[in-house]
Amino acid sequence: MAVQVLSESQRRKWDASDDQLFYAEPRFVHHLDDAFRERLTRLYRERIPADAAVLDLMSSWVSHLPDEVIYRRVIGHGLNEQELAANRRLDSHWLQNLNLNQEIPLKSDSIDATLIVAGWQYLQYPEAVAAELLRITRPGGQLIVAFSNRMFFTKAPQIWADGSDRDHLAYVAEVLMAQGWPRPELIAETTRAHGWKGLVGGAGDPFLAVIATRPR
Repeated sequence: MAVQVLSESQRRKWDASDDQLFYAEPRFVHHLDDAFRERLTRLYRERIPADAAVLDLMSSWVSHLPDEVIYRRVIGHGLNEQELAANRRLDSHWLQNLNLNQEIPLKSDSIDATLIVAGWQYLQYPEAVAAELLRITRPGGQLIVAFSNRMFFTKAPQIWADGSDRDHLAYVAEVLMAQGWPRPELIAETTRAHGWKGLVGGAGDPFLAVIATRPR
């Protein structure tokens, strides 16, 4: 049984319609800029060993993993079949609305690294998801939750829509620790935009990440 952190009002969204409908049409676009994606891939290169079993939770048509690294397997999850089928890094995938069913259909202690990119902000029951992720993660395995300051505002629960970047980091960490994850590492960095904007000092999307490791 997951330890509850959010109140019911904090779980509410402006658009309460089924998320499956919102994601029914594929979006073959990047929701985060080049600078963010480059930093994310570098983080994955540094943190995820090549022999890892990887779960890309709330994935899409790209997984941002480094091209040169071949992992033992990469499993994808999401809400749009066409996007997941187009993701060449995935060895397998399944569809599931985590706001309706938080049970992850994977064996306990079977995953070395779970990735959630720009997805946590849409979870209405993150406590149950965090508890499931602890169950399926091998001892010594990692959970990497990465996000920026972008969102589909009407689909974000109130807790996320009302918070700042720092609030989001603290909120993700609080939920994880309530379910038994040790205190996670928090990353908050600025990035420099690519192209002409970066040449004149323009900023890219801020890079924010929460990294938790299951004890051995």
